[in-house]
Amino acid sequence: MPQPDKPSPHPLRKRLLITEFSALAVLLASMSWFSSHTSAGSKLDPAWLIIPAVASLCVFLSFIGLMYLRWVSAADSSNRFRHKVVFSLLAITLIGVWMYGIANTWLSLNAS
Repeated sequence: MPQPDKPSPHPLRKRLLITEFSALAVLLASMSWFSSHTSAGSKLDPAWLIIPAVASLCVFLSFIGLMYLRWVSAADSSNRFRHKVVFSLLAITLIGVWMYGIANTWLSLNAS
């Protein structure tokens, strides 16, 4: 019995997955490096925080892109508008949480 053809994955899916996991590896490595360098009581230059900030942004953006491919691109045309609205609200919320975290981190560094 022949199997039905599986739909081919979106061409951006592989790039988004590579970006997400590479950025996650950079994020974890930078956090590990920071913890080993600040354990001796030395202060960390705030400019170094650009690395995990950019890495976490890449993780969020690639996660959002993969969500878009899974939810909106694969949706039926009759429900696509509803999926776009829900997806937009979720994407705005995720980016807002990221911005809030980055702003709080920056403010806490400048307060001390």
